[in-house]
Amino acid sequence: MQAGRKRMSSLIEKIIACPDCDLLQHIPALPPGGRARCPRCGCTTASSKPGSLDRTLALTVAAAVVFVIANVEPLMGLSAVGRQSSTTILGGVLEMWMQGHEITAMLVAFCIIVAPAVHITFMLSVLLAVRQPPAPSWAGTLMRVLAFNQPWAMVEVMLLGILVALVKIADLATVSPGIGMFAAGVLISLIAAMTVSFNAHEAWIRIRWADEEMMRSAAVPDSLYPGRTGP
Repeated sequence: MQAGRKRMSSLIEKIIACPDCDLLQHIPALPPGGRARCPRCGCTTASSKPGSLDRTLALTVAAAVVFVIANVEPLMGLSAVGRQSSTTILGGVLEMWMQGHEITAMLVAFCIIVAPAVHITFMLSVLLAVRQPPAPSWAGTLMRVLAFNQPWAMVEVMLLGILVALVKIADLATVSPGIGMFAAGVLISLIAAMTVSFNAHEAWIRIRWADEEMMRSAAVPDSLYPGRTGP
């Protein structure tokens, strides 16, 4: 009976649903760099990325540092008819608010400041939590929030808008790119690298499930939970 539970639990851990068509399928052991595709729709359901979590953690820490720099340092400096001025991302949001564009200011603040901050913070929390499996169940909640929040982090859209504005005002004023603009460009690259490097499947299998206590009470050995060190 105990051996049967062990085999069943091990099998369940390797069954996932296709993110596109929801087909349940067994994921075999993948070689380094290998991918598993859904037999129904061809969507990539799993991939093997050696060192994925450590690499993503390093990228996330770098993104957190660059995010702070991008928000506190000036984006650009403008010089026209002897007058000079500069602004930061937050300064631009406050200026829009003061000029009566409250809704636009809130949307910009959410997509450019709040959403990227939430994405980086939650990603960092998940990566730290899964380093000692089994990770607490709240890590799974953060994983779901990450999937919802990621499309709203639109730093690249802001940077594209700034570049378009620079082209339009180039004949009217002298524009000097600031440290904040370079930091925003680096931040876009780091967030993209985080997304590509992160192996969500590896993180999910390290998270403690709601039925863990039931499995333990049924005398399922701790060997089913790789990396367990505690009781």
